[in-house]
Amino acid sequence: MTRAVRKETASATGQYFAEMVRTLREQAGLTQDELGKRINYTGAAISNVENCKGLPSEKMIAGLEEVLGAGTGLLQMAGKYLVLDRYPPYFKDYVVLEAAARNVSSYQTMVIDGLFQTQAYARAVLRCGFPPLSEEEVEQLVEARMDRKALFDRKPIPLIELVLEESALLRQVGPKEVMRAQLAHLAECADRRNVTVQVIPLSRGARGEHAGLDGPMKLIETPEHHHLVYLESQRKSLLISDPEEVSALATRYAMIRAQALGPDESLELIKRLVGE
Repeated sequence: MTRAVRKETASATGQYFAEMVRTLREQAGLTQDELGKRINYTGAAISNVENCKGLPSEKMIAGLEEVLGAGTGLLQMAGKYLVLDRYPPYFKDYVVLEAAARNVSSYQTMVIDGLFQTQAYARAVLRCGFPPLSEEEVEQLVEARMDRKALFDRKPIPLIELVLEESALLRQVGPKEVMRAQLAHLAECADRRNVTVQVIPLSRGARGEHAGLDGPMKLIETPEHHHLVYLESQRKSLLISDPEEVSALATRYAMIRAQALGPDESLELIKRLVGE
């Protein structure tokens, strides 16, 4: 189970899913404890779903579908939309686009991109937020972030690019072992055939200046070959579709990428940092 919510503030999808689970459970003649045992959860976890006090994980949704869905796929279908409730409101539109994208290109400055994060690193990043989140909220966001990794193995295979400031590699987030594992994971991602990782070194040029000093961005190519840019800062986001603005930012991203180390040099740098 994940973030605690109140029924009156739950989304319409959440309330509908809760009613479906309760109705199907009662029709099956199961108590909350009995249903929980069948899918390896507690009765309290089932109660939380039915009362909109918590959002079910994708694993729980799959279990509920298997026991209660009777092959209809209705719970799985509703769950596809319900899982979006785990993301902050300003991120929901982007995550739908990312999951279906042909290409995803990201430039990050402060921390390693969420798509490339390990659980432990993501947890450490989210615990740094202020005002602080509850542990339930942190775990919900970690789980949601990990689910986005399905993009790496999705078919058709997308192309994924990451241009990263070296400072994000040097900034220790969490204990040393967490950071080392994160760097090792980043190196593994970079070895994938559909992934390119490039690093902008701190020592680049005479003064370290480059085209990315205005901040991070994400570029998306949709299945229909539309190009979009996503910007995010301080719990606010902007999704840009205007062709002229998208073109200007795509040109800037291309320059940022050109000013970074090549993929092989970047991978060598990351592997060297793993060993330090």
